[in-house]
Amino acid sequence: MDQTSNAPMHLCHVNRLTIFINRTYTVIHSVALSFLLYYRASFFFQDTKTPILPSLIVFAAELLFSLEWLLTQAYRWRPVSRTVFPERLPEDDKLPAIDVFICTADPDLEPTVAVMNTVISAMALDYPPEKLHVYLSDDAGADVTLNGMREAWTFAKRWIPFCKRYKIKRRSPKAYFSAAEDENEDGDFGGTDFVQERQIVQEKYEVFKERVREYARHGDTGSSKRGDHSAVIEVIQESSSNHAFEENEAKNMPLLVYVSREKRPSHAHHFKAGAINVLLRVSGVISNSPFILGLDCDTNCNDPSSARQAMCFHLDPKLSPTLAFVQFPQKFHNISKKDIYDSQYRSIFKVLWQGLDGLQGPAMCGTGYYIKRLSLYGKSLKADHKDLMELRQSVGPSNEFITSLLGNYNPNMKMAQLAETQQLASCTYEDGTKWGEEAGFLYASVAEDFLTTFASLHCKGWNSVYCNPPRPHFLGRGFTNLNDFLVQGTRWSSAVIDIAISKYCPLIYDLSQISFLQRMCYLLFAISPICQFFSLWCLATIPQLCLVNGISLYPEVSNSYFWIFSFVFLSSISRQLYEVLTTGASLQHWVYEQRIWMMNAVTSHLYGTLDAFIKKFGLREASFSISNKVDDVEQLKRYNAGVFDFQTSSLFLVPLASLVILNMASLFVGIARVIFLGELEKLFIQVFIPFYAVVVNYPIIEGMLLRKDNGRIPPSITLLSATASIIFCVLGSIIFM
Repeated sequence: MDQTSNAPMHLCHVNRLTIFINRTYTVIHSVALSFLLYYRASFFFQDTKTPILPSLIVFAAELLFSLEWLLTQAYRWRPVSRTVFPERLPEDDKLPAIDVFICTADPDLEPTVAVMNTVISAMALDYPPEKLHVYLSDDAGADVTLNGMREAWTFAKRWIPFCKRYKIKRRSPKAYFSAAEDENEDGDFGGTDFVQERQIVQEKYEVFKERVREYARHGDTGSSKRGDHSAVIEVIQESSSNHAFEENEAKNMPLLVYVSREKRPSHAHHFKAGAINVLLRVSGVISNSPFILGLDCDTNCNDPSSARQAMCFHLDPKLSPTLAFVQFPQKFHNISKKDIYDSQYRSIFKVLWQGLDGLQGPAMCGTGYYIKRLSLYGKSLKADHKDLMELRQSVGPSNEFITSLLGNYNPNMKMAQLAETQQLASCTYEDGTKWGEEAGFLYASVAEDFLTTFASLHCKGWNSVYCNPPRPHFLGRGFTNLNDFLVQGTRWSSAVIDIAISKYCPLIYDLSQISFLQRMCYLLFAISPICQFFSLWCLATIPQLCLVNGISLYPEVSNSYFWIFSFVFLSSISRQLYEVLTTGASLQHWVYEQRIWMMNAVTSHLYGTLDAFIKKFGLREASFSISNKVDDVEQLKRYNAGVFDFQTSSLFLVPLASLVILNMASLFVGIARVIFLGELEKLFIQVFIPFYAVVVNYPIIEGMLLRKDNGRIPPSITLLSATASIIFCVLGSIIFM
């Protein structure tokens, strides 16, 4: 491609109307919040018969909600969007090389065929093949995965030329062959040659799938040696057969490397961060590409142009010196029209990340990012700072790896056959080094992407950008059942609270090079689980308990402050509704988001916070739960029909059901007080709160009382929850009365 002189490779668009609306809303809502908090604070200086304790608890909840709201205004301050012009990139021979890192850990939860589809789609990116190197980290050390890589290499030799010849966009064979022809929008579907070749390639794909599944049925899935196995590094290309046809097809193939690091029970392996750091070292002596694409094992490349689009930013001489990575949005191929679990994360990828892009940039999402290798080495590679002894103390004793850091290094593709990569992938290599502290991804939290972006990149002066093209460039697998959603929410909550209560707390860590608004955003991420679970638990129980006992916690309808409370509530939900509608979602989706936010707050955020503090006090070690990538047919049917599947732990169900039962009971009592005692003016807000909670969470009521299928809430859970609600009401009445 020809690079147009002086023409920019990308543009940044600032939406001034959106900025004006956001800032105006911030000012108006802030004034209303100030009046609300003044009303609450003045209560403690008045002579009133209302008990102090419930008022104090509700005030604390409102303060935390107000703090969280204030922090959210940081990313709304200057949202931007970007456009790229990959046709303005330099010629292919001048493009930098790219290494692709893919991590898998359990072939039982992450089916090998699906993982290999990710590998094949990465190999098929629209990029010079001699400058593309794909690495798969297999933490299970499973033979089925290694054999799957060999089969993937064989099939890719037919798949990649087919994709390039007919300009196929869906580079995952599974996605391509399972889609209708009119959905593919690819290639010339009218030609006889195309039809014949497509049939041949599809037949070879079926053979490939069957061979991989045969390995899974009869081979080693790594379950017997998980957590205790030696390092295995194999350059798949070198182990391939050398038939004349295959040699000809393989000339334009990217390098494919299998990496299984050494794991021993006596050594901490640091989960995904540890696996990526091993890939950093191993790839450093094999290909040592200046840029790295990070992918989850279930994230397929849905558009082959992502690498070129990312290079539009990385090769910009004005932006590049401080640019650490380009983040693409996470999007999913299995999202139902009724996205009841908000699996698409609309608010993150259509609002939050665009807002962060107007500051110092978004955080890494764990997948779909193109990062500069140099940015991950921290203090090890400062300009004019290449002391060999200090480098050894920082990144370890490997001479080959240190040489790769110093530049002018020509990787030897046969290094995988030598002991050097075994040393780099050993479980003892990092002992006494700065890996996980200054070099590579950080180990202090299982949210390694978030922590590394904050502490190692943004706090050190690096920036990031968000590239959100119209066509999804990466497609993963979203949640299709409540259990997976809440388990992942618990893991994430625990991970960010780990950061909040560590030395990396965004409030105090490295105050020098990160902007104030960017720090506000990181503080929001770190403390939002605490703010949300405490505030929602308080507002879902205390006003209801007081309503049952006839205690008023809110101003009467005739009081001018009633309109302040009403305005704050309406302003908040109107703001979210505005964002939902302007980002292309529906009113129904707004209801889904409200519901799943409440469910997540009272369960995942609660348990995640407790888990973080338990680990902090040394009562439990950190753990990493792998998201299940295997679909259950019945659960999938319910998800597509918009029906909740409540087949999850009682630890999740009991809080949800108990709170709904409590709100139902308080609503009935409140209506009775309004009808028989005429207390509508006095208790209007307290009657409205449980009414709103019951309406939004109607599927829980349906799951308890109306449904008979396997996805309902079990009667035993309903009974236990009702008992818990009764006990809470009795004890609460004794305390508050």
